[in-house]
Amino acid sequence: MSATEALSGASAGTPSDAPSVRRVLTASLVGTAIEYFDFFIYATAASLVLGKLYFPSASPSAQQLSAFATFAVAFFARPMGAAFFGHFGDRVGRKSMLVASLLTMGVSTVLIGLLPTYAQIGWLAPLLLCVLRFGQGLGLGGEWGGAALLAVENAPPGWRARFGMFPQLGPPVGLFAANGLFLILGLTLTPAQFESWGWRLPFLASAVLVALGLWVRLKLSETPAFKAALAEAPPAQAPLGEVLTQHPLATLCGICGVVACFASFYLTTAFALSYGVGTLNHDREAFLAVQMVSIVFLAAGVVAAAYWSDATSIRRVMMTGCVGVVVAGLLLPLGLGPGSLLAVGVYLSLALFVIGFVTGPLGAFLPSLFPTRVRYTGAALAFNLGGIVGGGLAPFIATALAQRGGLMPVGLYMAGAALITLAGLIPLARRQSHGLG
Repeated sequence: MSATEALSGASAGTPSDAPSVRRVLTASLVGTAIEYFDFFIYATAASLVLGKLYFPSASPSAQQLSAFATFAVAFFARPMGAAFFGHFGDRVGRKSMLVASLLTMGVSTVLIGLLPTYAQIGWLAPLLLCVLRFGQGLGLGGEWGGAALLAVENAPPGWRARFGMFPQLGPPVGLFAANGLFLILGLTLTPAQFESWGWRLPFLASAVLVALGLWVRLKLSETPAFKAALAEAPPAQAPLGEVLTQHPLATLCGICGVVACFASFYLTTAFALSYGVGTLNHDREAFLAVQMVSIVFLAAGVVAAAYWSDATSIRRVMMTGCVGVVVAGLLLPLGLGPGSLLAVGVYLSLALFVIGFVTGPLGAFLPSLFPTRVRYTGAALAFNLGGIVGGGLAPFIATALAQRGGLMPVGLYMAGAALITLAGLIPLARRQSHGLG
């Protein structure tokens, strides 16, 4: 059996034909959700409290920009994590790297929850915060590629986008849990308690979640595609070099294909929270509740996009999503303007539903660009380099744009990111995918 045939899973037909399918999809979703929970509690804490605690300044705006700058550190670490975990994922196997990436992320997150503030240890506090944030980025850099491959390399024919949506459901699940926990803390603690120690609890709670994720993932076996690829030929000696030299167009198109997802997502979550609470003076807990509702619409968009992709084509669905994100960007000044919180909630819900159409198909789209022997490295690298371009500096840039020119430049920034993704999809019109449809 060839590696391409193995991508269809253990057998043709429906997913129920494989007894381990539920375990595979659960591991793909749970691990990614936990990693994104860790990632988002940092984004939420950066929006609400980290600037004050780790970057003392007379200017609240400077504090916020500094906090968002540390948020960006992880995005620059993610390609390194993709290269490292991808190298061993393509040579040793998917399972071991999924476990290692989860541990890397979890340990870094728990240590952030234990980190003293600037008032306690001075300049060492922001330095260590950046180091631990870098560790979060390394872990997440290896996580997504492995989770996506775990899903799609076990998928039967005609189900690849629907299997690939499970790692894409990790971000909305993780963000919902992160916002929910911060909402509970905000409702039960005084502002002084939250700023003093309450914000640390979500970071410390990550230890329990990581243990759960490890329990699920340690029960997995390697994917049929990886086993078949090893049976056909030895693994690539240098997967990263092979990706960059033999698949440059696929890598570039993959990077562009991710930009809209990251930029629009972080503008409607991290930036929107910071702007809504800090500039528009909406109640913090009320805004978190509104975001939790809107995240449900993102999950709905991911599911709808996956079903539509299997029925038509991934490229068509993503191009449609790009047009929707352009419209959402142009409407951002109205949606996040000085109106009621209800109006903000309606805008965020509709925008995130549309964003689901550029997010949902990625789990099947990026792996399809690369052959099995370098798929972990290629998919992970494209995903995380696209994350730098699209999301790494998005809250920072948006905050700076809003301070100088209001929300219209932020909306144009979001629309521009969608156009980059649209441009990246155009060269793929006649390109054959590597066994993933």
